[in-house]
Amino acid sequence: MARFYADEQFPRSVVELLRGLGHDVLTVQEAENRADTDPQVLAFATAQNRAVITLNRQDFFKLHRLDDRHGGIIACSDDRDRGRLTQNIHNAIDGLDSLAGKEIRVYKPA
Repeated sequence: MARFYADEQFPRSVVELLRGLGHDVLTVQEAENRADTDPQVLAFATAQNRAVITLNRQDFFKLHRLDDRHGGIIACSDDRDRGRLTQNIHNAIDGLDSLAGKEIRVYKPA
């Protein structure tokens, strides 16, 4: 299963659901890094061998374009159906050997 670092605005309910699927998820709040900037969030995640999971696609994809040496970025469209969002994240990474250096988009169905 994957190792994630959920940024500050990422839904806590999805964190818990991902944990229920066996993923190792650490939140910014649990790491006591609430005031970190986006580059600091990405650097911390990378140092911890974790992929950032976020709703902030625009800023994190800019960081990816600047330097793709990171633990991965999974950027999601906000889906109020938290179970569906969780399953879409899980499906998006299923079968990948590593998330390192990857940017993965998870969209809400139309």
